[in-house]
Amino acid sequence: MKETVHILNGQAMYNHFKKTHFLEKEWMIPFNEAMCYGETCSDLFSQEFIDLRANVHHVTTAQYSKITIELLKPFFKGNFSRVILWFDTDMFCQINLLTILAWLDHTNYQGEVNLHLVGDQFELIDNFALEVKGYDSLYKQVLINKESPEHIVPAPLKKGVELYLNYLNPDSDLMLFIQKHRDVRENELLYLLLNEFKDYGLGDLQYSEIIKSYLQKA
Repeated sequence: MKETVHILNGQAMYNHFKKTHFLEKEWMIPFNEAMCYGETCSDLFSQEFIDLRANVHHVTTAQYSKITIELLKPFFKGNFSRVILWFDTDMFCQINLLTILAWLDHTNYQGEVNLHLVGDQFELIDNFALEVKGYDSLYKQVLINKESPEHIVPAPLKKGVELYLNYLNPDSDLMLFIQKHRDVRENELLYLLLNEFKDYGLGDLQYSEIIKSYLQKA
C-alpha cells in the first residue's frame, strides 16, 4: 500500500504533534539524532554507523538502536509514495535533514519529497519540493570529508552546512565565546550558549562536550 510518511526532527517535535493532535491520523516517525556532532560514516544506518554513533552519544549499541534505529525501521522497509520532512532551520536540524536526504538518495527513492521548515514552536514557516539525487554525495562531502560544496539547496541547508563546517574551528564565534567565558561556571556558560547561539540548535549535552574538549586542549 502506498502512503505518506512524515519524518520529524526528534522526539520533542513528535511529542508536540501528538499532544496537539497534529497529523494524528498520519504516519509519523521521529529521527532522534544529533548528526552535527561527532563521527559518522558513509554507510548510513549500518552496524558501523550504529557503533560510531552510540560511542558519540555514550550509550550502548542496544540503547542507540532502541532510541534511533528501531523507530526508523518501518521507514526503511516501507512502501511509501511521499516523504514529508519536518525540520527546523538551525544547524542541528539541517544536518539531520541532510542525513535523511542522503539515505533517500542512496536507496534510489523515486517518490515525492517535501520539506516543511518549522519555527521554534514547531509552526510551519516554509516548504520546498526536493529532488533527492545528489544528497548522498553531498553528505559524504560534508560529514565525512569536511569539504564545502559549491552548490547546496535549499538555502537553510546551505546555511546549516556552513555553520557545521566552521563551528568547532578555534576561531569560530562559538569557540571564541567559550574562550572568552572560560572562567564562568559550566551551568551558567551552558545557559549563555543556548541563548546566544540559537542558529546552531545545539543542546546542553553537545555544549557540555564542546566545553570539556576545549578545556582539555587549553
